[in-house]
Amino acid sequence: MTEEKLYKNVEVESVKIKDVSIGLRQYGKGKDIVLIHGFPTHGYTWRKILPALSKEFRCTLLDLPGLGDSQWSKNADFSSTAQANYITELLKQKGVKKCSIIAHNSGATVARIIAIEQAQMIEDLILINTEIPNHRPPWIPFYQSVGLLPLVPFFIRTALKYDWFVKSPMGFREAYTDKKMFANKENLDPYLQPILKSKDKTIGAFKYLKGIDWKVIDEFKHTHKNIKANTMLIWGEDDKTFPIEIGKQMIEQFNSNCEFHAIKNASLLPHEEKPKEVQDLIIGFIKKIQNEN
Repeated sequence: MTEEKLYKNVEVESVKIKDVSIGLRQYGKGKDIVLIHGFPTHGYTWRKILPALSKEFRCTLLDLPGLGDSQWSKNADFSSTAQANYITELLKQKGVKKCSIIAHNSGATVARIIAIEQAQMIEDLILINTEIPNHRPPWIPFYQSVGLLPLVPFFIRTALKYDWFVKSPMGFREAYTDKKMFANKENLDPYLQPILKSKDKTIGAFKYLKGIDWKVIDEFKHTHKNIKANTMLIWGEDDKTFPIEIGKQMIEQFNSNCEFHAIKNASLLPHEEKPKEVQDLIIGFIKKIQNEN
């Protein structure tokens, strides 16, 4: 079964938490692994490493409110802390008492909040190309400030119909080192099509984006040390959104149980560009910790 077919072979479950419903898919058996996407992706982003991971673990893929197969009401809270609380409540509903988390960019911000606030629940924490204290990635603060203004969702939906915009710095240019990735519609289309087809999905994506809390992220410089989970940072070397040079500076903010691994010839989405390298790192890290314990 291909990676995409495996992902689509499981029906999405909608889990109601307060004013939102989180899309959930589960694969495999064994130790619980929770995979949290970032912006502007959703659970589909894990499709390439899912086959290998689901042979070893029970993998729970989530679609956070604002993206993918999630739903929300007008009163929903999209802040990073609220997203963390939604996931914590979901895991409790599902009877998950201990788990590992794999998370990417803004999803890894949410994951760190969970690891700090639910220290006994999270055993391993794998963070992939994520927000860095006192760093602001290009374009994101701008989109946060204007994304929900009248007509902006319409203009963004229109612009995303054109390849030049999708491949521009305002679009997805920095997603991949290998620009041939843009030629395969299986890569970006699952993220673009919901926005192109639905005004509500566009607004949801911008609400998610606006919820990224820079105050919490900047405080990570001091609160990373409160994370008890064994932690691994995986970074696409060529990423210009979260440059690796300043990403590495976070290592000393964690306790001594933190590793850092660079992925060559990869940018913001190393788990999509170099899935074999990323999955091998993840499986090796988690199994090593299991054996040590």
